[in-house]
Amino acid sequence: MAVIKGGSYTPFYGTDSSRVVLNDFALDTYPITNAEYEDFLGKYPEWNKHRVIALYADGNYLIQFDENGNLLPGENPKAAATSVSWFAARKYCECNGKRLPTLDEWEYVAMADETTADARTKTTFNEFILSWYEKPKTSSQSIGTTFKNYWGVYDMHGLVWEWTLDFNSVLISGESRKDTKKDNNLFCGSAAIGASDLMNYAAFMRYAFRGSIKAKYAVRNLGFRCAKDIPAN
Repeated sequence: MAVIKGGSYTPFYGTDSSRVVLNDFALDTYPITNAEYEDFLGKYPEWNKHRVIALYADGNYLIQFDENGNLLPGENPKAAATSVSWFAARKYCECNGKRLPTLDEWEYVAMADETTADARTKTTFNEFILSWYEKPKTSSQSIGTTFKNYWGVYDMHGLVWEWTLDFNSVLISGESRKDTKKDNNLFCGSAAIGASDLMNYAAFMRYAFRGSIKAKYAVRNLGFRCAKDIPAN
């Protein structure tokens, strides 16, 4: 895992008053692979496709695996594990003594390019991200094939989408995203209203995508990685 030094940042939809402060945390250097998930299924067979109830995963869950949790012939074991629901991804991380990263943690790390912790103002960086969003997505590419960012993390952009712990908890309504008066059960939409930088379309697309899915969805180009708290000294 890569150690991420805490700090603060303003989300694309926010203002200075909604600046987010993060403590130090650790994040997997790479997304979880098919091979790693296959090992998980061997240890926890209750998460095989024929045993998971519909509440926790839809019919697309683990389409690259057979009924016994074995990776199908032709599937790349080094590719990111996709077609995994939020419930299953969360359980995988928990079983490994970790957790899913929060939305803010993921976005904080995703701001970085190869040399800069916050590269959001770089035109070339945003063009790279948007060019990937515009291309047809595949999930057969091996992990580690995109650039290593400032934090030492690979594949934040250019490989697959990724689950976060509170993946679609953002409801843009003119109020702070931390508005606790709305109980959205992690299933609320997102919009560009109130965005601090309307040119940051790449970030808006991520929030819109997260707002369009539910925790039981298993999407072929949606994977995950795990995070872990770092105790304060």
